[in-house]
Amino acid sequence: MKVPFITKEQVEEIVKTYPTPFHIYDEKGIRENARAMNKAFSWNPGFKEYFAVKATPNPTILKILHEEGCGTDCSSMAELILSEKSGITGYDVMFSSNETPAEEFVKCAEIGGIINLDDITHIDFVLEALGGKLPKRMSCRYNPGGVFKLGETGEAVQVMDNPGDAKYGMTKEQIIEAYKRLADLGVEELGIHSFLASNTLSNDYYPALAKILFELAVEIKEVTGISLKFINLSGGVGISYTPDAPQNDIAVIGEGVHKAYDEVLVPAGMGDVAIFTELGRFMLAPYGHLITKAIHEKHIYKEYIGVDACAANLMRPAMYGSYHHVTVLGKEDAPATEVYDVVGSLCENNDKFAIDRKLPKIDMGDYICIHDTGAHGFSMGYNYNGRLWSSELLLREDSSILCIRRAQTLDDYFATLDGYWNLEV
Repeated sequence: MKVPFITKEQVEEIVKTYPTPFHIYDEKGIRENARAMNKAFSWNPGFKEYFAVKATPNPTILKILHEEGCGTDCSSMAELILSEKSGITGYDVMFSSNETPAEEFVKCAEIGGIINLDDITHIDFVLEALGGKLPKRMSCRYNPGGVFKLGETGEAVQVMDNPGDAKYGMTKEQIIEAYKRLADLGVEELGIHSFLASNTLSNDYYPALAKILFELAVEIKEVTGISLKFINLSGGVGISYTPDAPQNDIAVIGEGVHKAYDEVLVPAGMGDVAIFTELGRFMLAPYGHLITKAIHEKHIYKEYIGVDACAANLMRPAMYGSYHHVTVLGKEDAPATEVYDVVGSLCENNDKFAIDRKLPKIDMGDYICIHDTGAHGFSMGYNYNGRLWSSELLLREDSSILCIRRAQTLDDYFATLDGYWNLEV
């Protein structure tokens, strides 16, 4: 059962200052989860979680995580600058991008971040962009190709794309050649990175990926003499969006990686390799809600509840058909006697937060909590139909409310047209 971290009474107070819709995050939950993450990998002295900025690009969130020992995983100029302005620089920044403009590599080097190369051709590209001198520490992204399978049954895990169809990373032959070249060019500390699956609901995913990368790291050492300094397991550890499915256990996952580490790296004399992760969804998704209000009801071929949020506030259900649990605040214990489509205002029929969902009877003015929006929620917002981005709020550990991003205004929306209103065609 999914229980909101905020009550109807709290929302009724919040909306006196910040009207719906809004995204709200739970500071206590975020901190506790970050601590559990660090504890699960505390056996590795060099461990660091690099939070995927793309998931929740807000400086307050980044600062909270940084206070808990996390770095940032950036993939664009804006994310690099957001990290820098949040006081996160140096080796606390991992830059994992693809098809990257030269100026973004320059910016990463400027703030001392770790450049993670997506392709072997990027070596010369970065070398030219940085004026012929590469940073001391760099990484390369690996793509094993084929279909990634997990478990004795050989069933494919839930994947974003089969590795063989993904645009990311280098082949084994390319990455070995890349390490030779980078070492010859003066790079002193090298690491490896790989991302094979998205939102896996298995405690075995990270250990399986770790074993693949650990064995490759040993092979790289044997072939090139280069001992990698860090191995980045990237993201992919997911959460259950449905209320009845089990969640991943990060302590079990950490111990699974530890076992593979001891079995593969330690006997090869590589027991000092640091382990990195780049989780976004696992770190933040459960600790965010989209709060919206029921403003219309419609009785035609189906029963509809119209709310003041729309897919511009949360794209995932419209884009992927993703399930997000819905709670009617104040009616948590009421029987689910009705079947509704909960919909937004966009001129698109896929603007639906829930379809044929059993819920308590919803009255106009009820506040509705859409769960698990702390990652890839606000960050995937857009302005279709001229709908405006909502505010982002933080529920502090002392139960106070902090606005960490104000709502977009019509003046903001029209600002990029300033000076262009009266142009003649």
